[in-house]
Amino acid sequence: MTPNAHDALQTSPPDIAVSELAAVVEQQFGLVGDYRPLVSERDQNFHLMAAKGDEYVVKVTSSAEPEIVSEFQILALQHLEKSRTKVPGVIKTRDGKTAGTVRAGDRTYKLRVVSFLPGELLSSVALTQDLVVDFGARLAQLHIGLEAFSHPGENPLLLWDLQRAGELRGLLSHIDDSIARRSVERALDDFESVVVPGLGEIRKQVIHGDANPGNVLVDPGSHRVTGFIDFGDMLRAPLIFDVAIAAAYLRGPDDNPLRWIKPFVAGYRDAAPLTVQESSLLFDLVRTRLATTITLLFWRMSARRDGDPYREKTLREEADAIRFLAALDAIGRKGFTARLDQAD
Repeated sequence: MTPNAHDALQTSPPDIAVSELAAVVEQQFGLVGDYRPLVSERDQNFHLMAAKGDEYVVKVTSSAEPEIVSEFQILALQHLEKSRTKVPGVIKTRDGKTAGTVRAGDRTYKLRVVSFLPGELLSSVALTQDLVVDFGARLAQLHIGLEAFSHPGENPLLLWDLQRAGELRGLLSHIDDSIARRSVERALDDFESVVVPGLGEIRKQVIHGDANPGNVLVDPGSHRVTGFIDFGDMLRAPLIFDVAIAAAYLRGPDDNPLRWIKPFVAGYRDAAPLTVQESSLLFDLVRTRLATTITLLFWRMSARRDGDPYREKTLREEADAIRFLAALDAIGRKGFTARLDQAD
């Protein structure tokens, strides 16, 4: 894996004192209030409860993120403001810019503020058939909203990019669970032999890149998906990747691993049909995402200190990926496809 792909995770996130950040945000954005830190992989993020009751997310962007990528993310959010999908709104500075800056030591970081969307995270609510169907439909709507969007910064180097999954092999030595390592190796083998040959023939567009339940909002009253947050892994990639990424987090029990994936995909297909070829790659792409999660989980455990907030959050949320990869391996590609397509 190239050094550039590692930069974003190996570079320490910004660490600016809240008092200093608050002063800069007040000066540049005119916002004052209480700050609460949010766990982030690469950036330094805060929830800001403004004095007037409005809520925001304040993001100090990692120094490893190129300017053009930050611009890509900002313009994509502005593009989506015209769509049916709720996403964080870009808050402009006092002088009308879409981002500010904050300096710490000898470094200058890009400073961004977006609106804080209300709702509960999908990861915190009990899944139901109707909810995951709605999740699929809403993800399809997000893709429809992004279909025509393009930008020069849409190809960032990201460790989580499934297009780079083959490069994970250099990190497999960190997986000290031999059974899990063999499962990951099989998934990567299948990615290279089954998925890669067909990538040139399927639809590509800008996708969210990380539509996991921690980035999906649910209205607590209607129990419907209302929007998406955290577009930091957005990029241009095969459309089916986003469907597979989301499905990889809808982990049913071993005796029925597609319990939630099946209605989710059905909801997506009803809103935006998938091609036969895209659907045929879903099994291997879900396994590829799980293999990525497992590999980076073990790598992080060796690269991040004990007590690191992002490390601890990841350990809690992703330990089940090993079990789910084994469950999918057990039913196999044919079994997965048959269960996905069989009538209820």
